[in-house]
Amino acid sequence: MLGIFNKVFDFNKRTLNRYEKMADQINALGPEMEKLSDQELKGKTTEFVERLEKGETLDDLLIESYAVVREAARRVLGLYPYKVQLMGAIALHEGNIAEMKTGEGKTLTSTMPVYLNALTGKGVHVVTVNEYLATRDATEMGKVFEFLGLTVGLNLNGLSKEEKRKAYAADITYSTNNELGFDYLRDNMVLYKEDKVQRPLHFAVIDEVDSILIDEARTPLIISGQAAKSTKLYLQANVFVRTLKKDVDYTFDEKTKAVQLTEEGMTKAERAFNIENLFDLKNVTINHHISNALKAHAVMKRDVDYVVEDGQVVIVDQFTGRLMKGRRYSDGLHQAIEAKEGLEIQNESMTLATITFQNYFRMYEKLAGMTGTAKTEEEEFRNIYNMQVVVIPTNKPVIRDDRPDLIYRTMEGKFRAVVKDIEQRHMIGQPVLVGTVAVETSEYISSLLKKKGIPHNVLNAKNHAKEAEIIEQAGQKGAVTIATNMAGRGTDIKLGEGVKELGGLAVIGTERHESRRIDNQLRGRSGRQGDPGVTQFYLSMEDELMRRFGSESMMNMMDRLGMDDSQPIQSKMVSRAVESAQKRVEGNNFDARKQLLQYDEVLREQREVIYKQRDEVLESENLRAKVEEMMKETIDRVVASFTPEEELPEDWNLDGLVDWVKANILDEHTTFDASELKGKESDEIAEIIWEKAKARYDEKEEAFGEEKMREFERVIVLRAVDTKWMDHIDAMDQLRQGIHLRAYGQNDPLREYQMEGYAMFENMVASIQEDVTKFIMKAEIQHNLKRQEVAKGEAVQPKEGDAPAKKKPVRKKVNVGRNDPCPCGSGKKYKHCCGR
Repeated sequence: MLGIFNKVFDFNKRTLNRYEKMADQINALGPEMEKLSDQELKGKTTEFVERLEKGETLDDLLIESYAVVREAARRVLGLYPYKVQLMGAIALHEGNIAEMKTGEGKTLTSTMPVYLNALTGKGVHVVTVNEYLATRDATEMGKVFEFLGLTVGLNLNGLSKEEKRKAYAADITYSTNNELGFDYLRDNMVLYKEDKVQRPLHFAVIDEVDSILIDEARTPLIISGQAAKSTKLYLQANVFVRTLKKDVDYTFDEKTKAVQLTEEGMTKAERAFNIENLFDLKNVTINHHISNALKAHAVMKRDVDYVVEDGQVVIVDQFTGRLMKGRRYSDGLHQAIEAKEGLEIQNESMTLATITFQNYFRMYEKLAGMTGTAKTEEEEFRNIYNMQVVVIPTNKPVIRDDRPDLIYRTMEGKFRAVVKDIEQRHMIGQPVLVGTVAVETSEYISSLLKKKGIPHNVLNAKNHAKEAEIIEQAGQKGAVTIATNMAGRGTDIKLGEGVKELGGLAVIGTERHESRRIDNQLRGRSGRQGDPGVTQFYLSMEDELMRRFGSESMMNMMDRLGMDDSQPIQSKMVSRAVESAQKRVEGNNFDARKQLLQYDEVLREQREVIYKQRDEVLESENLRAKVEEMMKETIDRVVASFTPEEELPEDWNLDGLVDWVKANILDEHTTFDASELKGKESDEIAEIIWEKAKARYDEKEEAFGEEKMREFERVIVLRAVDTKWMDHIDAMDQLRQGIHLRAYGQNDPLREYQMEGYAMFENMVASIQEDVTKFIMKAEIQHNLKRQEVAKGEAVQPKEGDAPAKKKPVRKKVNVGRNDPCPCGSGKKYKHCCGR
């Protein structure tokens, strides 16, 4: 009974059964495809395209087209996809995530759904995490597609617009996620439709989908321009923060990474900056700079979050350990770190365009992904991207030995044991891959190995140029490789001669990552394609994850048992505690990403409206009707403000209205006074002004000619839309940062953000309409016929989604008694609240 119950409800099992039957059908076509000549096999592409045009669907073609690609791969690459790869390929075509273990041939798997969907002619994007992998896959797999008559493009950073346009025009385009997102934003800042490079977003297959859609989901892509601001305050705030003492002047919470001044710290700040109240509105800028300087000193760690290279602060990607050159933290944090490190402070930037990966990839008609580790984040993929995770079985059984964690009392004891383990394995020639979470850990282990005279390679953010080469050699006899996190991801580690007999690749983890998925990725480096392998994690009670989730009781227990640093404990209870801590962190991170998406949803809707309007401007031959609509709405709004319904007509400010019309619509030679409007209803007044505006518009068009007037309209509308939209993004960003404070007034911050964001957007639209009205009617055409960019933009790395700031103690000048109600409004006595 239970078996039937499981069968009915186990989605993965049912899906795999269906895929298996389809894979058998593809297999059955193998001999038939083998008999075809190269020319006949290539001719299948034309046949499929014709069948699609006659009304067949992609699903109808799946079995046959997969058999064609499979045979082409055998002829071109010498690779023949296994049955499990066919099953993974079906999952991808259905818009799901194929979870396939490392070394199971995900890249080859993707060729089948990519080919099938490219037959529509709408373009398919294959997305990878870095340009090395994009180039490698486009070169290798591109041979199969080109053999079958399809075109392949490679979209890299630094290509010209023409080269990018050509890459996107290909049937299949290989690119990184960053480049796709930035191209989309840049396309929506162009002045001529011919300057756009992307086509409408059709189908994307994302390699390492968890890295792109989960790890990087909280990091919006930003195109930013320069905002000239003084660097003096950064230096002053930095000097001040250096004088503060932890737990006396400020508090730092390791779990939430929140840092804030105490009462004592605030008093010191007020003295240092010679101000009365740090939280007065006029001191917002000082407060902001102090807050950033605190973050730079207490939260941002050198060689963990960033490195200093060639006099510049370079961000380290916390998930891959790679250097992210050319990216900058936004909102002044980068400048605060530059001040901390004594470097030249660059100009603060202003956001011109922004989008999160969550929202960018959800614009594709269909999305699919592949990775070795997605099951732990299944809920997120389903809820946010509407993608199911299908776990594809391995081609050969996994015989890797995953050993239970070894837990030491201190970090020193743990690292001693790690080095001893490496030394013993190195002596027999077994290759070892050591995984670390931070750059500094990898360098520390490297220094310990140097003392022992063990040759090794270090793969961290400071040395990623050769990472693929190094990681490929990590399986050779006697190789010792230390890698931060998942450096070299996407590159296979092949075992050298005689290594299988030594037990395969040994993977040693030096601490648990806060995400189980990253740990699983590290384990998955070993034991590929049925090879032997062993994995072992070494933990200590002083590790960050253990500290964050209460290792004190375990420490006390170890002390009571008299355990020293050389004795590890292997306890299922501790391993379970670690796993539940990881689940809690994953849950918190999911909530944070979900919340970011809810906030970003507001901006997404607005972005779509503005970008659609921009496209209409770029593509329209004649904007006059659109401009007239804007002018009409502006006139109606202005007339309503001068002739309010609640006032008597004799009290209306008609002289003021006439002044506005003369200043914004009519030229100086036109006579117009309030007598023409007296005794009229509000809507009649609007009609009179509208008729005069239309007549003026006609005069202008006659004087300058229709062609000039059409281009003039485009120039004016584009400039107004771009200027106001950029200001609006900045304003929304500021609103977002302060909105959590509404919670103290018992208001839902998200709802408040939605309502205020909507009101701000309405105001922006009105402001665009007013600007267009004024410039169309008053500007001189010959000076404005060149379309101009409102600002030059560059791609930057923003801060990750901030944790909500904690409630700050209220500063009042009045003396509050210890038993009086607290002035912050909490309802508690002062001594139990802010007076603690």
